[in-house]
Amino acid sequence: MCELYSKQDTLALRRKHIAPSCKVFFAADPIKIVRAQGQYMFDEKVGHCHPEVVKAAQKQMELLNTNSRFLHDNIVEYAKRLSATLPDRLSVCYFTNSGSEANDLALRLARQFRGHQDVITLDHAYHGHLSSLIEISPYKFQKGKDVKKEFVHVAPAPDIYRGKYREDHTDPASAYADEVKKIIDEAHNSGRKIAAFIAESMQSCGGQIIPPAGYFQKVAEYVHGAGGVFIADEVQVGFGRVGTHFWSFQMFGEDFVPDIVTMGKPMGNGHPVACVVTTKEIAEAFSSSGMEYFNTYGGNPVSSAVGLAILDVIENEDLQGNATRVGNYLTKLLNKQKAKHTLIGDIRGVGLFIGIDLVKDHQERTPATAEAQHIIYKMKEKRVLLSADGPHRNVLKIKPPMCFTEENAKFMVDQLDEILTGLEEAVGAKTESVISEDTPCRTKMPEEAHSEPLSDGSPDPKENPSRKRNGLCTDKHSLLSKRLKT
Repeated sequence: MCELYSKQDTLALRRKHIAPSCKVFFAADPIKIVRAQGQYMFDEKVGHCHPEVVKAAQKQMELLNTNSRFLHDNIVEYAKRLSATLPDRLSVCYFTNSGSEANDLALRLARQFRGHQDVITLDHAYHGHLSSLIEISPYKFQKGKDVKKEFVHVAPAPDIYRGKYREDHTDPASAYADEVKKIIDEAHNSGRKIAAFIAESMQSCGGQIIPPAGYFQKVAEYVHGAGGVFIADEVQVGFGRVGTHFWSFQMFGEDFVPDIVTMGKPMGNGHPVACVVTTKEIAEAFSSSGMEYFNTYGGNPVSSAVGLAILDVIENEDLQGNATRVGNYLTKLLNKQKAKHTLIGDIRGVGLFIGIDLVKDHQERTPATAEAQHIIYKMKEKRVLLSADGPHRNVLKIKPPMCFTEENAKFMVDQLDEILTGLEEAVGAKTESVISEDTPCRTKMPEEAHSEPLSDGSPDPKENPSRKRNGLCTDKHSLLSKRLKT
């Protein structure tokens, strides 16, 4: 594989010519990826590239690539096959190039439908990088800087592990849905009208949140009653990732059908293609505005050929079934780790969409943020790429390529087990030292736990270093979070 520059030169040129707000993964030691195959990615020292998808793109590129104002079979065949995976009423497609474009168009469709403007979104949600989407993405709100627009309303994320209504609540689905109803009532009392409720079918950046059963049905009822539409964002979680269904929203029951579905990311397997699918009624209302919708590259012959090839691969290689089999196996392994390691507070997910919520203590569910950052860097050293997300950056996100195998799952969990054991041994050594010297919370971390800091090294402002129990630190993990380095 030919490289234009060494890793250091590439990094230097990136710092010079690429905007500083465009961050890289593992900034302390970025990885330079030169090739990929299936679930494996290769750096310059030695994926996402499926040969059938590459072949389809190459074949069509040799023939023609043009815009969708000309007739071509690929776009209509692709729209037909996509629609076949969805409930019957979702049958009209708009093709775009990214999930952000798709969500922006979904907002336009919703607002045109009945002339309403306001949008209800979930706390910690992320729906894209366009200005219209940053406005409805609390995940990107900068505290003290961003003023929420008056047409944006934020509902609590339906998180039954660390949210407002938890697993011990008698009916968390209704409780969270009633929060949306309150927002609607308050908006109406202020003379405002709801255009849409938008949510990922499973919240990703918000911490791998799976809504409780019945929540979406109740929210849809309230939103429809207000004259709004329900937008299901499947950009990260669609195309069979949950295993049991092709689309994540389908696992909540046949009695729940969104009015608009957006999709992207896995849709192109790395190729820029995305889509909005909606009802005939909403599409006709959008058309009645008199404004033509045209996207130069959306649904072009090459992108459509790529999309069709991906649908073939998902079916021919039973990737949806693989998501169920490997996901169940992985979840079983992780639950064994939960029983073994006190840092793991919760394992949640479906198929190949899993979150590991790390906590400092199980009763308070205090987020183990520093520990999560430590783990993802240590996993990188062991050739496993993970990330941490959620409002506290303490949830390990597991969303591997759908060709992920049980062997891969076992390897990943073995590495995680080793790292968690090392963390606990380091904390244990610290605790023993504290006990033997009778000097609470003053001894240093073992040398092997020190190197370069993952962050600015400042203590967590939410922690009180003076909290003690029986003359010792409140919990062992608080010792680690003060000084944690990799």
